[in-house]
Amino acid sequence: MHVLVHEANLQDYHGGKLLLSPLKERFPRLKLIWADSGYNKGGFVAWVEETLGWEVQIVEHPWSGLRGVWVKEGMEVDWEKIRPSGFYVLKWRWIVERSHSWINRSRRLLVGWEKKAENYLAFLHLACAQLIFAKLVVFG
Repeated sequence: MHVLVHEANLQDYHGGKLLLSPLKERFPRLKLIWADSGYNKGGFVAWVEETLGWEVQIVEHPWSGLRGVWVKEGMEVDWEKIRPSGFYVLKWRWIVERSHSWINRSRRLLVGWEKKAENYLAFLHLACAQLIFAKLVVFG
């Protein structure tokens, strides 16, 4: 696949464009990308569809973007129905969270110790290679 490390002050939707730009020729069969609500801004979805020809599906909570609720005076609101408390499972989100968990087993990647992005990227590649090798040994 592809990995990109960039400065922290770059928004997700700008970083997503930098990440995906070189991939059109590498993955000609790719049709769908799942992204979280951070990529729903800055024209990212339209850019991916126009430039790369891929569909972007934003995975978000049903209440994302909900700023308030209009209620008639004196009417009670069941906030638990509108915005449930606690953990809420999002479709496909577990794949990303599981992958982050696997990578975070490499303690050096857990906290941003590296001063240079190139060093972090090298250790990220090493952690991913280690994961793939472990899966080949178990399932191979």
